[in-house]
Amino acid sequence: MTADVSTPLNAIADATAQAVAEDPAKALIVFAATGSPQGTVGSTVTARTHTVAVDEPTALGGEDTAANPVEVYLASLISCQIVTYRFWAQRLGIIVDELSVRAEGDLDVRGFFGLDDGARPGFQRVRVTVRVSGPETEQTYAELRLAVDAHCPVLDLTTGTTPVETTLITV
Repeated sequence: MTADVSTPLNAIADATAQAVAEDPAKALIVFAATGSPQGTVGSTVTARTHTVAVDEPTALGGEDTAANPVEVYLASLISCQIVTYRFWAQRLGIIVDELSVRAEGDLDVRGFFGLDDGARPGFQRVRVTVRVSGPETEQTYAELRLAVDAHCPVLDLTTGTTPVETTLITV
């Protein structure tokens, strides 16, 4: 990456800022996905023109043909962290030579299987490890991390409260 602030991501941000300034309604974007069952416990999810296969490991009743839902979440978090690091490094003029992200989460299956109603069905804890290298100081990369943590949409989905409205349609 480069310290040049005239990078493609900055150009996208600038164009977006201008469009939103002209029409605040352009700040809101709706993303959507549709899914259907596949195999014993798997699913196929389509977002725009992209298809994502999801399955469970055999120990959880699946055929292990794809990542499971919580692994897909970790992949979403990792990919969002990567793009947010790249964007904010460019925005702040910070050089990043190499970047990698690893995430892991602790899940108590008693919550999902209803074995203990007091056990949370989702992750009890998620750990994210970001490895970054480049010519900047440790303090500069720490400031970049703060910007990323403040602006990463998938991290916000985990740390913030997002209202979810479910509609059941029976036919």
